Amino acid sequence: MKAIVCAGPPTSGKTTVLKHVVKKLKGEGQKVAYLKVDVQYADEDEVFSKEFGIPVKKVYSGELCPDHCNVMVMGDAIDWALAEGMDFLIVETAGLCFRCSPYIEGSLGIAVLEATSGMNLPRKIGPMLSLADIAVVTKIDLVSQAEREVFRARIQEATGDMPVVETNALYGIGIERIVKKIKATPDVQYPLYLKGNPPIGTCTICVGKKEIDWKHHFGVLRPLDGEMFYRGE
Repeated sequence: MKAIVCAGPPTSGKTTVLKHVVKKLKGEGQKVAYLKVDVQYADEDEVFSKEFGIPVKKVYSGELCPDHCNVMVMGDAIDWALAEGMDFLIVETAGLCFRCSPYIEGSLGIAVLEATSGMNLPRKIGPMLSLADIAVVTKIDLVSQAEREVFRARIQEATGDMPVVETNALYGIGIERIVKKIKATPDVQYPLYLKGNPPIGTCTICVGKKEIDWKHHFGVLRPLDGEMFYRGE
């Protein structure tokens, strides 16, 4: 079985892209399962179940970062999809933490970005983009050719030679290249590892300390004028 993780900012078009992907794979007789990881609300699992009749699951991360939640549940999700006899497990994650990577080592990571989100977006989202295997740019019909070229250049600036697929996902234009990459990805290999090293950001804010000002906290700290440093016991 192949595991595919798709991440990207909210409203970037992840679900629309994946609906075309699932439709294409199902049309070829492939068995596909779908997992949605989000913070507090999502109905995409219901959409995929109703539209395609495939096995689906949904997880709310709640007080966990979605990418951290993704790491926690991925082992169970892969075991579930394998037990269901699936050929593909497609994971759609909110991916809201721009310092972490939700992708699995050795499997395909897809970063979906919308062309209308501003020319500097590829410079802002860190490992969500730089550790992906393919970048998908949506809503290309809503920007000029010059803006598309600048956006693509900014992606290449952040990633090197990563493949970039420009798509009008509403009509399924450009989806075939994505499906081809998905089918070419290796099968899941155990043990499972996260792609990239998560940042060390342990701090007292994470455990519920509410005082404002770094002087009241421990762990990895940062003042307004100065570098990050660690203070702890």
